Amino acid sequence: MQLSGKTALVTGSTSGIGLGIALALGRAGANLMLNGFGDAEPALAQVRALGVKAFHHAADVSDPQAIAAMVQATEAAFGAVDILVNNAGIQHVAPVEEFPVDRWDAVIAINLSSVFHASRLCLPGMKARDWGRIINIASAHGLVGSAGKAAYVAAKHGVLGLTKVMALETATSGVTCNAICPGFVLTPLVQAQIDAKTEGGLTADEARRQLLAEKQPSLEFVTPEQLGELACFLCSDAARQVRGAAWSMDGGWTAA
Repeated sequence: MQLSGKTALVTGSTSGIGLGIALALGRAGANLMLNGFGDAEPALAQVRALGVKAFHHAADVSDPQAIAAMVQATEAAFGAVDILVNNAGIQHVAPVEEFPVDRWDAVIAINLSSVFHASRLCLPGMKARDWGRIINIASAHGLVGSAGKAAYVAAKHGVLGLTKVMALETATSGVTCNAICPGFVLTPLVQAQIDAKTEGGLTADEARRQLLAEKQPSLEFVTPEQLGELACFLCSDAARQVRGAAWSMDGGWTAA
């Protein structure tokens, strides 16, 4: 229970990667503020079953004022935000010349600007307490590009740059800032890509293998549980000198 007494705010955490990270932090003893749209009760029940306190805030992280309200609510409920995990994200695929401007703005707002707004609001308290962890969930696409994903790739590259700046600005303190760069995780978005391949006659196993073979040499999905354990490590004292890292967990995607 290395994080007993700490509070974590995890954006986009009612399912998928965010929930996997929230559960890992909860197992380590942290209280949680979850965030996300839809019915949060199943996620809250899973976290509370670990014996920690958990609440949910439905902030739309494309809105800076909503982010501010979420941070304030977390501080009111728990007294502080010790760990901030910026995980919320969306995707849109189209060539640059056909990319809808409103989709570009939405992807940048949620995937990049929200990281800035949540971090700027949490950093003063972390610095005052001389302890804090900011973990930004970037992507393999923060390190390499893919056709059709202009906004997502631009945002995730921006997240890595912002991570490095915050790491330098907190380098002599007990606050650290790092990024995790996952490859393919079996989320609903990825499952939809698999389903699309099965419409061409492939079996589900063949479709999964074909999708992974395009990018991920291990031919295995990264799991939310694995990402959660990495987040816990980055919160530990052993990771005190891990600062400004872009930690790949991508089955070899970016090794080439």
